[in-house]
Amino acid sequence: MTILFISDLHLEENRPDINQVFFKFLTHEAKLAEALYILGDFFETWIGDDDLSDFHLSVINALNNAVKSGLPIYIMQGNRDFLLGKKFMQASACTLLADEHLINLYGIPTLLMHGDTLCTADIAYLKFRKKSRIWVYQKLFLLKSLEKRRAIATKMRAASQAYTSTTPGHVMDVTQAEVERVMKKHGVQHLIHGHTHRPAKHQFLLNGKPASRTVLGPWHDHGSALVCGDKGNQKVIVLK
Repeated sequence: MTILFISDLHLEENRPDINQVFFKFLTHEAKLAEALYILGDFFETWIGDDDLSDFHLSVINALNNAVKSGLPIYIMQGNRDFLLGKKFMQASACTLLADEHLINLYGIPTLLMHGDTLCTADIAYLKFRKKSRIWVYQKLFLLKSLEKRRAIATKMRAASQAYTSTTPGHVMDVTQAEVERVMKKHGVQHLIHGHTHRPAKHQFLLNGKPASRTVLGPWHDHGSALVCGDKGNQKVIVLK
């Protein structure tokens, strides 16, 4: 048995190659898995559950078919798609996870996160994140027309790209102190997250015991998934 973890797919209509990689993944590599966890930034942007374009419907239907075939799928909101809501989850048959979610990974208590809140040096982003999670702010945004929301999302996306191109890399990476704080909070020695686009497995000591932090890779030129087996084995597979 295996459990699969992916994040930062950034699916959007103008990336049909990556979209097809995901559709194939659902019907092939993920078909016999015990569960699939998508840890944020599944979409490049998500402006509301009422944005039912043909592309979005194709993704929703693919998820729904996979769940109906016996694959439980759990989705966590990211910084790009934090407006994923109940209607999307109902239509796709997926389960929405909290920002910090604890699972028993074949006997190993494991914390799952998107990872953006671990980047405590990125003060400007964290201020935006705090504001964007206020329900009144979200409600006012969702009351706007789809056209206006798309225009706002386009501007925010451009601003984000400009910000990341001029901000030092260490600012947008996690801080070890925050990693250790949140792991101690949940009493775990293993953390899996995405967001930073820096796939790696970091090993360190926590409370005097071996601990690890696994960072999932982004889906740029190809896809990737962390495969965790019931014997404690883990590997990353490349998806094309």
